[in-house]
Amino acid sequence: MSALKDRLRADLTAAIKARDEVRSSTLRMVLTAITNAEVAGKEARELSDDDIVGVLSSEAKKRREAATAFADGGRQEMADKEVAEAAVLAEYL
Repeated sequence: MSALKDRLRADLTAAIKARDEVRSSTLRMVLTAITNAEVAGKEARELSDDDIVGVLSSEAKKRREAATAFADGGRQEMADKEVAEAAVLAEYL
């Protein structure tokens, strides 16, 4: 198993214990995206750290785009949530 995936899982456990809702939900979402990437295609495979960074980058991009869309639509509280999730993801990039 990759070191980055181990770190994400350990940080998720710490966030749950600390009752950090934004961090724990973001890390859960990222770990789910990593699992989905691992089972995509014809054969399941273990992702390397570089592959996981790619998944993290795409998730961070989604958060930035969603924050912009929410802000343009007048939903500032949702935009703030997306920005907070992007900040958590940025720590791993």
